[in-house]
Formats: sequence, C-alpha cells, structure tokens
Amino acid sequence: QCSYVMLFSVVMIGAMLISIVLRAQGNMAGCNTESCASVRLLVPTAMVLACFAVALGVARLFGPVLASAAEGFWLMDAPISRRRLLRGRLVLPLLLSFLIAGLTTALVGALSGLAWLQVLAWSCAAAFGSAGLVAFAASEQTRERVRVVKVLQAVFATAALAVLLVVVSVAAGWLPTAILAEAGTATWVFAGLAAAGLVGMVVLLQVTVARLEEIRRARLVSGGSLVSGMQGAMFALDFGLIRDILVERRMAEKGHVKPTRGRGLGLGALVWRDVERLKRQPSAFLGLGMSLFVPYAVDALRMSQLNPFISGLALVAGLVPFLGSLRVLSRTGGLARTFPFKTAQLRTATMAVPAMLALLWGLAATPAFVGIASTGADRSLTSGLSAALITSLAGLMGAVRWVTAKKVDYQTPMMATSSGALPPGLILNLFRGLDMVALITAPLILQLPAYWSLVVGLIVFWALRGSFNMAELQAESEQAKRELAEAKEGRVDKQKIPRPGS
Repeated sequence: QCSYVMLFSVVMIGAMLISIVLRAQGNMAGCNTESCASVRLLVPTAMVLACFAVALGVARLFGPVLASAAEGFWLMDAPISRRRLLRGRLVLPLLLSFLIAGLTTALVGALSGLAWLQVLAWSCAAAFGSAGLVAFAASEQTRERVRVVKVLQAVFATAALAVLLVVVSVAAGWLPTAILAEAGTATWVFAGLAAAGLVGMVVLLQVTVARLEEIRRARLVSGGSLVSGMQGAMFALDFGLIRDILVERRMAEKGHVKPTRGRGLGLGALVWRDVERLKRQPSAFLGLGMSLFVPYAVDALRMSQLNPFISGLALVAGLVPFLGSLRVLSRTGGLARTFPFKTAQLRTATMAVPAMLALLWGLAATPAFVGIASTGADRSLTSGLSAALITSLAGLMGAVRWVTAKKVDYQTPMMATSSGALPPGLILNLFRGLDMVALITAPLILQLPAYWSLVVGLIVFWALRGSFNMAELQAESEQAKRELAEAKEGRVDKQKIPRPGS
C-alpha cells in the first residue's frame, strides 16, 4: 500500500511539473520578436557553459577517480591490477555529469521557449560535453596535473558570464538582435558540439583507463575521505556542514595565511575582521557578481512577476561565502560565550559587511526591477528601487537563515513517515533560506504594497538576530537565581562584630 501511494504521488507530482514546464514553454514560445528569439538562444547557451564549468570543478574536487580509506589500506598494496579495481569507478562520475547537465539544460531550454528539437540539441551538447570534460579531468588526474583543468574551468565560467552580459545587453536594446536570432545555425552548432563531446569522451576514457595504474594512492584516498565525510552530512540533509567540509579542504590545500593586526574595539573589531576577509577571498565576489546577472536575465525573459523570488534565491547563494564569522559563532557556542556580548549583538555585527554588500547589490540591480527590456518598463523608478532593496533584504535574511540554522535534534519525538521515523527538523533543512526569501517577497509577488514586505523583513531580522534566544534567557535566569541564593546565604551567615573598646 505504501509503495502504491508513493508511486501515485511520484506520477502525480511529475505530471504537475511537466504541465508547468509545457505551459511556460508555450508562453515563452509565443514571443516572436527578435529580442525574445535572441534571449531564447542565449540563456540555454549560458547554461551549457555553466554546466561545463561545474563539471570540471566537481571533478577536480573529488578526483574524479577515488577510493575509500579501507580500499587504499589493503587493496592498493595487494598484488592485483589497480586498473581492474578503478575502471568501474569512472562510470558513476560520467553518468552523473551526463544526466545532471542534460536534464538541467533541457529544463532551462524548455522554460526559455526553445523548440523541442533545439532543446534536444542543447541538452545533448551539455550532457556529452560535461561527460567528456569529466573524462579529461580523470586523464589529468593520472598525471597529477590540475592547472589545465583550472584554466578551462575559469574559461567556461567567464564565457557563461559573458553570455549573460550579452543577454542583458540584448534585452536593453544595446546590441543588434538580427545576428543572434539565427536558430537554425545555432542548433547545428550545438549538435556538432554534442558529437565532439561524445568522441572526446570515448577517446579520453580509453586514455584514462590505460593510465589508471599511475594514480597515487594518496590522491585516490583523499577524494574518498572527502566523499565519506560528506555522506553523513547528506544523510542529515545538512548542506551547511557539506560546505564546511569543502571550505576546510580548500583551506588545508592553501596551507597558511598571513596574519594581520586587528583594528578597533568591541564589536567594531569583529566588523573589521570581516572587511579583511574580503581581501583574503576575492573569489567570493565571483558568485556575488553572477547573482547580479540573474535579475537582468529574468527581466529579459519577461518573468518580472517572479523576479524578486528568483533573484533573492540567487543572492542567498552569493552572500553565503561572506557569512563565515556568523557561521563559526552560531555553530561554536563556547567561542561565542567568550565574548562579552549578547547573541543579538554578535550576530548584528557579523551581518554588517554582508548587509553592505546586499545594499550595493540592490542598487546595482534596480534597473532590472524597473525594466530594461525593449518592451518597456514594468515599474516606476521608486517602485523598482524598493523592489530591488526588498529583494536584497530577502537574500540577506535567507543567507543568514541558511548559515545559522540549528543542527537536527534526534532527541525530539520522531515523526512517522512512509520512509520510517524522522526528526521534524530534518525535512525543514531542505527549505532553509528559501522559506525566508518566499516569506519576504510574497507581498511583492502578490502585488501588495512594498511596505508589507519591509515589515515582514524587519520581523524576520528581529528573529534571526537572536533577540529572543531561549537558551540565553534560561542561562540568565539560572544565573540570577544563583546570585539571589548566594545573597540570601550571605545575609543569614552575616554576624555583627562590635567595635573594639565599645
């Protein structure tokens, strides 16, 4: 019976999603202007390039060929062929890169309004190209080389950003659209790219299999230990812990940093440390810059009604790297208690620098909310500015919620599900960050006055800064009771000593 209910639910939800995609595809395909045709081709192209960059980055991070610590301990030293053991390890990375890139690009292409033959061409190019690049990363792993992979990753990421910039320029009417609207030529180009990716994957796979014996055991085990460390976080659906593991690995590879002297006193010293971290990790600005392209791309696709929600989610991903101090202080209670400040004060100080970045993001994204597409403006300047600032507030609060979410408490009463007993907070981990963005931007999406979103955002800020921290209030109450008891004991034991000679 449970299997029947699960199968029926999967079919029903799948049918709903397919219906939504088909409806969106039909609506987008109804736009016949040259600007719409150009944007319809450019957005899936940017997705293909982004899939290439992500495939190379993930492959370089994990291996892509890896082995567990147990296998590295006894199988790698055994007198057997290492090639026979590792040959099957190439199948899963290739399959995952193929499916994820293909399905994601197909979804973006369908939502952009491409014809189904064009969706097939773009998705095949992304799938076969990503699989071929993973095979290339595996061949480089056998030679202990990562420089070429890093260069290609940077090239594809830069190309994706450049295509998004062209999308914005076309939507604003800054570039001619006649050349970019040639759908037939672009379809053949991506079909050829898919064929080249398939051929490259086969050739590089053969080269990699022939050189699997040359991979060092330390390189194989490092990727396996990273995967095993992330599995526990995945079981708990704790994506913040997954990011912590990745940050720790990157810092271990970096080795050391140059210490600098702090400035200021009190909470100002914490704010200054966050300012110094901006210089230490300039790569974090890349994600923030990419999130700034999202509202312009959404406006170019004429999805202005959902622009606050989609752009707010993109800003959440862009601001998370700047909330490292808040992450450490929220997860390490002992460290936070060493400061002579309350939780609300610490969290407010660690939000200061990300809040300034969110404010700059909102000002830079204002033209997208006003409307830069050639079809005309969607909002007035005042309404667009307020929508952009509220979106930046929603992104900041979503990032703070994502970073400060508590761990799953397995001591609470379990919730009965068809998959077994689960703690209630486990499912909510999937929606942290997204819930705050949806809550704050809902009045804008429903076309209510902007001050409703502002009021909701201020309430969310008051809650997330720890203004009503039950643990802190209980600790203060216990301390007050303890001091009162000590005072009473002191009054009982106090004896009056007469003055000498009196």
